[in-house]
Amino acid sequence: MHISVDTERCVGAGQCVLSAPDVFDQDDDGIVTVLGEPADESARDAARQAGLICPSQAISVTEG
Repeated sequence: MHISVDTERCVGAGQCVLSAPDVFDQDDDGIVTVLGEPADESARDAARQAGLICPSQAISVTEG
């Protein structure tokens, strides 16, 4: 799994952090940052969900 974020698109809604706090955080301006690759299947599922619910579609999750 590879996670990338488009910080220019991020609106700082924080849904990613709420759904996958082990994978995502926000900087001082509220912009998403990736903490690291998900460690287990539960975290991978949460990262996928975060990509789906991101209101600005700033998160891209690809498999493989």
